[in-house]
Amino acid sequence: MGDPRFDRAVIAMCAHDEQGALGIGIGHAIANVGFHTLLKRLEIDVGEAPDAPVHMGGPVEPQRGFILHSLDWGGEDSVQVGDKWALTGTLDILRAITEGRGPERWLSALGYAGWSPGQLDEEMTRHGWFTAEGNAEILFDTDAEDRWAESYRKAGVDPALLAHDAGHA
Repeated sequence: MGDPRFDRAVIAMCAHDEQGALGIGIGHAIANVGFHTLLKRLEIDVGEAPDAPVHMGGPVEPQRGFILHSLDWGGEDSVQVGDKWALTGTLDILRAITEGRGPERWLSALGYAGWSPGQLDEEMTRHGWFTAEGNAEILFDTDAEDRWAESYRKAGVDPALLAHDAGHA
């Protein structure tokens, strides 16, 4: 792709329509920043929340936080993504997690990846992205550094056989 911000990126797509696209990066955790650090910066007591990794959600609004989570919880402004997961970017979910009444499965991210109308569709024609079916096991049960390769494996592709350059006829 040529953009180092998306090297081995794994993006959980949350919206893709005529208004553009939005996804949350889940392939890289932010070094030395755990969920407790995020909560403390927001002056929220960590309570029952585990100190889970915080992911680099994308280059757009990197100070803005999001929680991708299972469908067993919904709050103000939660957006259901198909029948796979939900996305929430408000403080109510953080408080619910710390109080032990949040979603069963979740991950946190700062920032997001965004595309203007038609931009992602155009990028897809240049073979810059590989699409795979959304998978809760990869999202919630696979370590961030393993999600890229595991996404290929689940689609039946051995990532070790991928080439960096296209051939020429």
